[in-house]
Amino acid sequence: MPSSTASPVQRYTGPAIALHWLLALMIIGAFGVGLYMSDLPVSPSRLKLYNYHKWAGVTILTLSALRLLWRLGHKPPPDVAMPGWQAAAAHATHLGLYALFFIVPLVGWAYSSAAGFPIVWFGVLPLPDFVPVDKALAEAIKPWHERAAWLMALLVLLHVAGAIKHQFIDRDGLIDRMRFGRG
Repeated sequence: MPSSTASPVQRYTGPAIALHWLLALMIIGAFGVGLYMSDLPVSPSRLKLYNYHKWAGVTILTLSALRLLWRLGHKPPPDVAMPGWQAAAAHATHLGLYALFFIVPLVGWAYSSAAGFPIVWFGVLPLPDFVPVDKALAEAIKPWHERAAWLMALLVLLHVAGAIKHQFIDRDGLIDRMRFGRG
């Protein structure tokens, strides 16, 4: 932890913190549901989980757009002191995560559309098909959704590992920038 004589750590804004943690929980949940449902036999339970997974994906896409808009209008706090290669790795990881926040759900939406399974968000709002129904296209798209989701999982683990390193090895207050409550 930073000493009491050190300057206080500059923090992210409240909405940025809330969006970060909400998206983190939703992404982990959607990934877990995706892993679980993919091995289930065709059944009403599997279809229900697919709908939950799609609803989560559209919600993640929407929240990611809000997060990006917020981020573009609100400068993040400056980096904590770290070697240049670590700062570059952190920025590359963040950029990759932001890209995948959009790529994973959009590719999933394209897959669902091509497979002929429309998305009705929360069972209320029908969304337009992203691409025309085409079973061959669906089969070509499906592995890209899976690969992008696994890449996002890898980057999430890298992000968490970096945060843990900063908390327990560097003790530089980096995690305090994204905690709820006052700094």
